[in-house]
Amino acid sequence: MIQIHQLGLVDYVTTLASMNEFTDRRSADTPDELWLLEHAPVFTLGLAAKRSHLLAPGEIPVVQVDRGGQVTYHGPGQLIAYTLIDLKRAGLTVRSLVSALENAVINTVAEYGIEARNRREAPGVYVGEAKLASIGLRIRRGCSYHGLALNVDMDLTPFTRINPCGFAGMQMTQLTSLGGPDDLSQVANDLGHQLQQLTG
Repeated sequence: MIQIHQLGLVDYVTTLASMNEFTDRRSADTPDELWLLEHAPVFTLGLAAKRSHLLAPGEIPVVQVDRGGQVTYHGPGQLIAYTLIDLKRAGLTVRSLVSALENAVINTVAEYGIEARNRREAPGVYVGEAKLASIGLRIRRGCSYHGLALNVDMDLTPFTRINPCGFAGMQMTQLTSLGGPDDLSQVANDLGHQLQQLTG
């Protein structure tokens, strides 16, 4: 069973280093882990990200990272789920892991009466045309790290300072705007329950 760790509000760069260290030292017997947390405001650029999608970062730090995907924003009130999983042992491909993460969010928010969906051409979870959750992964040594970001109850304004996930003008949404809960710990417990099934 995947081990769940709720870490609270933690520094992005420190957490990134911890994920890399965990992936470097894990063995075939190392249990998979799920880290649930929040970050202070930060913009992150994926491996293929174009800096032109970073419109006006201002005082918010910008960090170049080793995940897939383009530019996104993390901040308080957004639930981050980092999935540190041995894909082969779990019987997952990259595509099936992405789908499983999307479905975990879709199933979680369905409990709140919110109908969400994924889009094959643009990974993530959407309600109507607005994006509710973003996904970005890195696979190294056959293991995944990074994961997903679900907007719960946050200031969405910084998303207007980038082209989210490389799409100009993409509208972002969050659970509280859709009638969902504002309690991040509740959402973390509910999403964690769904994500436990990844390696069950």
